[in-house]
Amino acid sequence: MRTPGLRAVFAALLLVLAGCAAPTAAPGGDAQPATPDPDREGFADPDQDVLGWEDGYWYDEPIAVDQSDGLNDSEMDAYVARGMARVEHLRQLEFDERVPVNVISRDDYRSDSANNSGPADSEFNRWNDQVWEALFITGESTGSASAISETTGSSVLGFYSPSADEIKIVTDSTDEPTIDNTTLVHELVHALQDQHFDLTDARFRGETQDGDLAIDGIVEGDARYVEQQYVDQCAAGTWDCVVTPAAGGSGGGSGGGGPNLGILLTIYQPYSDGPVYVHDLYEQGGWEAVNDALRNPPVSSEQTIHVTDESPRPISFADEGTNGWTTFPGQGVEGSDTVGEASMFSMFWYQARTSGAETVRVQSILDTTSEYDTYNYDAAPSNGWANDRLFPYRNEAGAETEYGYVWVTEWDTDGDAQEFHDAYLNILSAHDATQRDDGIYVIEDGSFNDAFRVVRTGDRVVIVNGPAPADVDEIRPGLAS
Repeated sequence: MRTPGLRAVFAALLLVLAGCAAPTAAPGGDAQPATPDPDREGFADPDQDVLGWEDGYWYDEPIAVDQSDGLNDSEMDAYVARGMARVEHLRQLEFDERVPVNVISRDDYRSDSANNSGPADSEFNRWNDQVWEALFITGESTGSASAISETTGSSVLGFYSPSADEIKIVTDSTDEPTIDNTTLVHELVHALQDQHFDLTDARFRGETQDGDLAIDGIVEGDARYVEQQYVDQCAAGTWDCVVTPAAGGSGGGSGGGGPNLGILLTIYQPYSDGPVYVHDLYEQGGWEAVNDALRNPPVSSEQTIHVTDESPRPISFADEGTNGWTTFPGQGVEGSDTVGEASMFSMFWYQARTSGAETVRVQSILDTTSEYDTYNYDAAPSNGWANDRLFPYRNEAGAETEYGYVWVTEWDTDGDAQEFHDAYLNILSAHDATQRDDGIYVIEDGSFNDAFRVVRTGDRVVIVNGPAPADVDEIRPGLAS
C-alpha cells in the first residue's frame, strides 16, 4: 500500500475506533483443522521433526512462563518454540528453521517509521499527498507521510520483516518485555508464509494502493484466521495459554500525534475482510486453497470485501494538462494510483464521522455478517466499484509549486456511479462548497479548500481538483466542454 515504512513488513495492528467498539472475535468453530497427533507418549520428543512439535515443545504442552515481570531469555525461548508448534498444528505447514523474536521500543519504532517515510517534499510523498487528499483523509495542512507514520506508530504491535527473517515486538518496556499470544502467533504465521512462499517475491508488492490492500488481504487474512483459531483454543481451555499483563505493549506509548482514523481504517481492511476471504477459501478447498491464493494473490480490495474473483475494468487515460500542469510519470502506474473500494469506503466513513457528511451511517461499520469479520467495509457509495485511476498533477511554473488531480472512477452500473457521485457531492457540501455557474464547486476554507469539477457520464465519474477554478479547467479542459 502507499504507506511508507509498512510495505517491507507484515504487521499486527491494534484498531480502536472511538465510538465504534469492535465486536469480540468469535470462536473458530468447525474451521479448526483436525491434526492427528504423531505417535507419542505424553510430551516426549519425537525421533524426527513433525508437525506440532518445535525445538523441544509440543503444541499442547504446558510451559512455565510468567510475564508478570517480563520475559527472560529462557521464557522467551519456550514461548516462541511452543508458539511455532501451535502455528504448525493449526496451519498444517512445517517451519524450516527457528524464527528470531526481538523487541523494539515504541519510540524507536516511531523514529524508524518516520525515517523510512523519506523527506516530506520528496516526489513520492508530494504525489502521495494528493492521493490521500483526494480521499478527504489528509488535507493540505498535513503531509500524508507524517500522518501515516503517526498512525502506524501508535497502532503496530509487532511485525515480521521478510528481508531480515525476524519478528520484532513493539513494546513500551524493552527491559521487561511482554508479548500477547495473538501478536506472537500472528507474526509467526508471517514467518511461516515467508519460509514457504517467500514474502520478498514481487507478487507480494502491489503497484497501487488497492493492489497492496488486496495482497495484504490474503497475507494478513491468513495470519488473522490462524490467530482467531488460536484464540478459540485458549478461550475453550483446550490449551494452556500464557497470560499477558494488561499494561504490556498494548500500543500507544509516549510521543506522536496519534492515529488518523481514516488512514487506520484503510490499512486495517485486510485484517478485517482477509479472514473472511481465507475462511471461504478454506471451506472450499482446505489449506491448499489458501496456499494457492498465496501463490496467486487477489488483485483488488473488492475481491476480499465481497469474496469474489471479479476483475477490475481497464481504464485508459490521456493527459490533457495545459499551462504547466503535468502528471508525475515516474510514480505509481504511469503517474496514477488506484485507491480501490476499501479506500473509498474509508473516505465516506471518515467524512461522515468527522464532518457529518451524508455518505454512510457511521455505526454501519459494525454491521458484520461473518464470525470472522471485524468491521463492515461494504456500503452503497463504494459498492459496485469497477476500477479507478487517480492522477496527481503539479504545476511548477509559478513561484510555488501547485497541486491538483484527476480521479477517473468506473462503476458496474449507472446506478452505482450515481450513488458514488451523490455521496461525493455530499462530502463537498459538508465542507460548505458552493457551486458556480460553470458547475465548478469551491471550498473556500479549511484543509480541503480547493476547486472541484465532478462529472458523471453513464457508469463513469470523473473528479478534477485544482487550487482555483481556472486551474481545474487547465488540468482537464476537455471535461469543461
